[in-house]
Amino acid sequence: MTESSHLASALRWAATEPRCANQAFNITNGDYFRWCNVWPKIAAVFEMPAGDVQTISLVAHMADKEALWDQLVAKHGLKPYRFDELVAWPFGDYVFGCDWDVMTSTVKARQYGFHDVVDSEEMFVRLLTRFRAERIVP
Repeated sequence: MTESSHLASALRWAATEPRCANQAFNITNGDYFRWCNVWPKIAAVFEMPAGDVQTISLVAHMADKEALWDQLVAKHGLKPYRFDELVAWPFGDYVFGCDWDVMTSTVKARQYGFHDVVDSEEMFVRLLTRFRAERIVP
C-alpha cells in the first residue's frame, strides 16, 4: 500500500538526495496489514457494521452498478464524479484476490535516508473520512 502523498515525498527525496542518482527504490507505506483488520475500521467510517468476507469478482459484480451510483450521488448530494472516475475494479480484484501477503522491502530506501512511514489502517480511515467530508462518497 502506498499513499500518493507518501510517494510524492519519496520522489522529492530521491530527486534531491545525490546518493539516489541512478538508484531504484521500493516505496510503500512501510507497514504491513491484513484486510480482515481494516474492514471493520472502514465500516465504522461509514457508520455501518462490517459484513462477512465475500469472495467475488468486483469487475463482474460492479458491472451494472453505474445507475445505482448515480442514484447515490443524487440522494446524498455528492460531487458528480462518474462511477469509472473513482474506481478501478480490475485493480480491486487483484488487491483483494491475492491469497498471499504482499511484502515489499523498503530497506534500501531507509539505508539511503528515507525513513517516512504511513500507518495504512489509519490512512484508510483518514482518507475515507476526508472523502465523505468532501462529498465524494456518501
